[in-house]
Amino acid sequence: MAAPAQSITLLVDGYNIIGAWTHLKRLRDRHGLEAARNHLIEVLSNYSAFQGYQTHLVFDAHYQKTIGHGEVITETLQVYYTPFGQTADTHIEIFCARTRKMALDQSYRVIVATSDRAQTLTVIGYGAEWMSAHKLWAETELVTTRIQRQKARRQKRSGGLLHHALDPAAQQRLEQLRRGVQ
Repeated sequence: MAAPAQSITLLVDGYNIIGAWTHLKRLRDRHGLEAARNHLIEVLSNYSAFQGYQTHLVFDAHYQKTIGHGEVITETLQVYYTPFGQTADTHIEIFCARTRKMALDQSYRVIVATSDRAQTLTVIGYGAEWMSAHKLWAETELVTTRIQRQKARRQKRSGGLLHHALDPAAQQRLEQLRRGVQ
């Protein structure tokens, strides 16, 4: 009997990752926090779709008097902004506590991406797995490379022309239009 498909939720401590990835720190310092957040969202959007993970990217509004809210970016990526007074760590830990029983099931996994040691120990206690900021960066780079290779192979197979990517009936109709045949 085949093993059931795994459902994997990846929780990402957004500001921890921005502070840990050199290129995001540089982007933040040169162009502001929003630019770094947007780039991280783009990277995780591609990564989550490729891996098939349900990703929750969490940013805290700890020092801003705002209400918490979430945004659905893609089918596989949601971004959460915590309410005033709540840290991303707390949000992630509450999620892990709520899904603890599900995480004990072999068909469900929770992975937390952070380099915060205290948070790591807490979420592991709830049955979640841990991924360092560096490992997440390495995996996103690997996925980006794979996506680029797949895209290059598809373009090479199609000769780089749209005509080659079309089915035979569409190719025939385009040829008729080119010749002026109705």
